[in-house]
Amino acid sequence: MPEGHVIHHLAGKMNSFYAGKTLRVTSPQGRFAAEAARLDGHALSHAEAFGKHLFVEFDADDPAHIIYIHLGLIGTLQFEPETTPRGQVRLRLSDGELAADLRGPQWCRLITEDERDAAVAKLGADPIRSDSDPAPIWQKVKRSTRSIGSLLMDQKLFAGVGNIYRAETLFRLGISPFRAGRKLQRNEFDSIWADLVGLMAEGVAAARIDTVRPEHTPEAMGREPRQDDHGGEVYTYRRTGQPCFICGTPIAEQVMEGRNLFWCPECQAK
Repeated sequence: MPEGHVIHHLAGKMNSFYAGKTLRVTSPQGRFAAEAARLDGHALSHAEAFGKHLFVEFDADDPAHIIYIHLGLIGTLQFEPETTPRGQVRLRLSDGELAADLRGPQWCRLITEDERDAAVAKLGADPIRSDSDPAPIWQKVKRSTRSIGSLLMDQKLFAGVGNIYRAETLFRLGISPFRAGRKLQRNEFDSIWADLVGLMAEGVAAARIDTVRPEHTPEAMGREPRQDDHGGEVYTYRRTGQPCFICGTPIAEQVMEGRNLFWCPECQAK
């Protein structure tokens, strides 16, 4: 599932390409046809991301003038020169030259501003958004018996953080993913938040996740670049059994609440 940096990157492209433009809004697949027709011929006001949720707002008198998108596990939103739609395109936005095609989302809904606000209210603090306040999240984390590895994946706490950022931030800070939230110190929580803010902002700009420090890049270490569908240079994610870049211990993996967890047993012993 795309993590929050991908959704923010897509929102930025949507604004760059379409903000203020009158668009053709269609549903080539047909499943969103009635909703698309209500926005067709209206101007896109702006797109905005909260965690893994994308909201595309139109200048329309219709109370329901916001398209609410969650890509889920297999969804994609691709920008391409307008041609005949390929595959099952749930939603197409087009200015006549460039088309944004949405395929396979977990959901694509037409909602009102009140419904948008209600959806956002259920989310936690998003490290990418400058208006996020992590203080209320700390109040919940410091009382929790759940592991920090579990808490970081809770979208009601850390909106937009997924499996890769969870694993990589904890490794970078030397924190065991199994430590209970209530056993974290405030300075450790602040370090987690600051690291996520920095890494995820870089992810938005690059449209990929890179978490290794300069001294651990392929060039610095004389090693081969990572070969993985997700791209990017990482310390632990999907490196099971490979030596830790810092201590040489094989990276470990186990399932935590239905998701694969990756960590270094030596560097993250505490």
